[in-house]
Amino acid sequence: MPGDTPNDYDGDGGLVAKGVRGDNAAPLTITEISNLLKRTVEDRFGFVKLRGELSGVKRAASGHLYCCLKDEGAVIDGVMWRGGVQELGFVPEDGIEVVASGKLTTYPGRSKYQIVIERMEIAGEGALLALLEKTRRRLEAEGLFALERKRALPYIPLVIGVITSPTGAVIRDILHRLADRFPSRVLVWPVLVQGQGSAEQVAAALRGFADLAEGGAIPRPDLLIVARGGGSIEDLWSFNEEIVVRAIAGSPIPVISAVGHETDTTLADHAADRRAPTPTAAAEMAVPVLRELAAIIDEFGLRLRKCAHRPLTLGRERLDARLLRMPRPDTLVAMKGQKLDEMAERLRRGLADRASRARHVLQDDRHRLSAPLLQANWRNAGERLAALERVMRSLDPDSVLQRGYARVTDAAGHTLTTAAEAGKERALTLRFRDGALGVVPATAPRKRPAAAAPPPSQPKLL
Repeated sequence: MPGDTPNDYDGDGGLVAKGVRGDNAAPLTITEISNLLKRTVEDRFGFVKLRGELSGVKRAASGHLYCCLKDEGAVIDGVMWRGGVQELGFVPEDGIEVVASGKLTTYPGRSKYQIVIERMEIAGEGALLALLEKTRRRLEAEGLFALERKRALPYIPLVIGVITSPTGAVIRDILHRLADRFPSRVLVWPVLVQGQGSAEQVAAALRGFADLAEGGAIPRPDLLIVARGGGSIEDLWSFNEEIVVRAIAGSPIPVISAVGHETDTTLADHAADRRAPTPTAAAEMAVPVLRELAAIIDEFGLRLRKCAHRPLTLGRERLDARLLRMPRPDTLVAMKGQKLDEMAERLRRGLADRASRARHVLQDDRHRLSAPLLQANWRNAGERLAALERVMRSLDPDSVLQRGYARVTDAAGHTLTTAAEAGKERALTLRFRDGALGVVPATAPRKRPAAAAPPPSQPKLL
């Protein structure tokens, strides 16, 4: 019967897989079909460009980047190897619209297809501006752009650090403007200002200037200028990078941002202490004009001299005004002279009147000034004087010495009247009419004689 042998069975189902009459294709393994699909996809889509929004962005420890690209109707997985990630000009984030270039392939382990991204760029200026605004809002929320963080620039910086490209018109414009206004010492830290790695170099330069030791071989700047010329938003994108913005905000040295022309604005301008519309304007902000300073100093010197001379001038004016109000010296002397003449005349008249009155009194009392009366008065006065002399001689303690008495005195010359007083003295003096004699009382306290002292000599007259 048909179907009695496996080769003759043509049914639609069974327990054991059987070959079909006329079928020469052998069954494929999962690996084989996955590899066939992988080769087919890679051959057909060896290079593609996809535009979509980034989603699920993850950076692995190996450095590879994993993400999804999506639009309104579909999603495709993407991977970017570490070498390509290091060359990106921006930091991939969710929500950024990009154009990814690479090749499609499959991932057999999950039977999924994906794009291996070799190059990734932001999809147009609108997307770039959207990323810029998103980053700005996030950094502003952290307070990196707050006005209270802004510092005043030093009035006359001794050393100025410039972070820019060592070639080009920017550094020449800055140096030329500084030389015109106020010649200063300038340290240039050369960096890339555009392209891959430029943001990292600018941030490293900011940190490098801040790490210089004060008083070292290379002086630490008092002011920093971050500068580059104008360009498109893509050209200036390095100064919108978060690493540069944080380095400017964290710099301990005041920073002037001079990126692009007057209409160009970057996040570095928001983080800096001052924004200059051009690099030349940054040099003008950095230093004053030396000639203007010299003029100001001269003006201050003139004002100082005026202030110093003003008290003297005012004093002279006040003195002249007072001299005008004062009377003339001869007038003052004339008035005093007149008063002196009047007083002299009054004195002369007073003396004359006094003499006249005394003459009248003398003439009226001349009978009381007769010679007998004057002689009587003279005798009475002489008798009183003689009586006083006799009393004085009688009270003189030495007057009795003429009659054989002696007066006893102590060392100070005081007269002693009792034996008790005399016995307390170590030495006495006996005064006679013809001299004095020093004696030692028998009862006087004696000092212990000194060794080998000679015997006391005999009393002698003083």
